[in-house]
Order: sequence, then structure tokens, then C-alpha cells
Amino acid sequence: MRKRLITPTQGTVRSRGEGWLDVERAAIVEITSEDKNFPVESAFASGETQGWRAAIAGAQTIRLIFDQPQRLKQISLVFEEKETARTQEFVLRWSSDGGTSFREVVRQQWNFCPPETVREVEEYQVEISNVSVLELIIVPNVSGGAASASVKSLRLS
Repeated sequence: MRKRLITPTQGTVRSRGEGWLDVERAAIVEITSEDKNFPVESAFASGETQGWRAAIAGAQTIRLIFDQPQRLKQISLVFEEKETARTQEFVLRWSSDGGTSFREVVRQQWNFCPPETVREVEEYQVEISNVSVLELIIVPNVSGGAASASVKSLRLS
């Protein structure tokens, strides 16, 4: 996995059998922070994984910089929060010019209320071509609490 820490800001390779993009081979992943026990690569893995978690509280960014421009048809996101009631917001956006300008795919808020509401699953059918950068920005608690951002799963096809 090629990855690097970044400062926070406000030819297609497919995996075998599932049709999901093999992000580890297709992109450099930039992250604003990472808990060493919850590395970002686990969010891209198939099957049940622990996912990624930020090392520090507050807004976080996961940025995928593709080696070759991608055509995306589906984006799947799963978030989990089993401990703290909070309202999370995320923005998913893409760029065709290497990150100079971005277009939003979605901006979404979700209320976690453990133990009843602990999992958010989002499936987006998209038709976007020439994607050079895909960025996920997560504000884990829009009220400003000390929650850490996390992503259980992020998959692309």
C-alpha cells in the first residue's frame, strides 16, 4: 500500500472476481491521520474488516490519487459507530484535473444512535469518467465533539 500523511483541507485495475477496483495497485492513498491499529488499507479490503480510523479527532480526509484516470460506476461506503451518539457529515468529491478543481458526488449527514443505529451503508450508482482524484472528507461530529473519523469500507467499481 502506498500512502502518505497529508495536511487537512476543508488504465483501470480491478480486483479478482468481485469487480471492485484494486485501490492498493491503482492509486496512492493520502490520509490526514491514521490509527496504527486501523490502517487505511483495511477499508479497501474484501470481506469483513475493521476499517480505517483516524488517530486524532476532528475532520479528516482520505484522498485517492489514481495512477491512470478511472471510470467509476459504483461507490460503496460503510461507516460504523458502536459507542457514541453523534451526527456525522461526509463529502465525496472527484477531480479530473489532478485535484485543481472538484465536483461533489454527494454530501450526506447521518445520525448514529448506539445501540440501535450503528451502521450507515451508502451505495451510489455514478457515471463519472476521467477521475484522477477521489476525495472523502469526514466531519465525525458536526456539533464539534471529540469524535474520531472512521470508515469501515470504501469500494469502487
